[in-house]
Amino acid sequence: MIKHLALPLLFVFAPFTLCAQEADDAAPQEQTAQQNTPNGFIVDNLYLFIHSGPGKNYRILGSIEAGTAVQITNEQENDFVRIIDNKNRSGWVESKFVTAEAGLKQQVGDLSSSLNQAEQQLNTLKESVPQLQNDYDLLEAQNTELQKTIADLNAQLTQQAQESQNQIKAEQHTLLSYGGIIALSGLILGVLLTLFLSRRKRYDGWS
Repeated sequence: MIKHLALPLLFVFAPFTLCAQEADDAAPQEQTAQQNTPNGFIVDNLYLFIHSGPGKNYRILGSIEAGTAVQITNEQENDFVRIIDNKNRSGWVESKFVTAEAGLKQQVGDLSSSLNQAEQQLNTLKESVPQLQNDYDLLEAQNTELQKTIADLNAQLTQQAQESQNQIKAEQHTLLSYGGIIALSGLILGVLLTLFLSRRKRYDGWS
């Protein structure tokens, strides 16, 4: 009689049991949105299974590759820790297989990303080199032209200074010449007047 009653009761309560289990599995998923920043990594050389609870006897939710960045929660039990992986899955893995330091895979990925950025920057610089070379050549030509202009101006200034000095010397020479002529003329005039006056006095004495 009890056996006959147990079977129908099993079918009645089984859906409720499955719903409760699904609710338990869904609860960590609701917390995933709030904890999605990686703060740990799965150790290298490992292919790890994620369990629904803190033990290997719990249902396997999936697998996670070595070096994957994960979010480590504060929930730990039976040497297991609950994590949230890069696929936004919440589950339990053995604590010894989780580390806060990036593994070789993550380091290689970061270095590859840095290398790609460096190559992009290098390509950008290479593209700008012809333009920079043209700008340099233009500035060099302008510099050469300015130096030539400065040299021409200095030559003109030197020539003007020489011409001014020559003009001053010529004017001084002219003034000296005029002064000499005037002095000579005065001297001659003085001699002539002296002779003229001397002769006049002599003629006046004869009379």
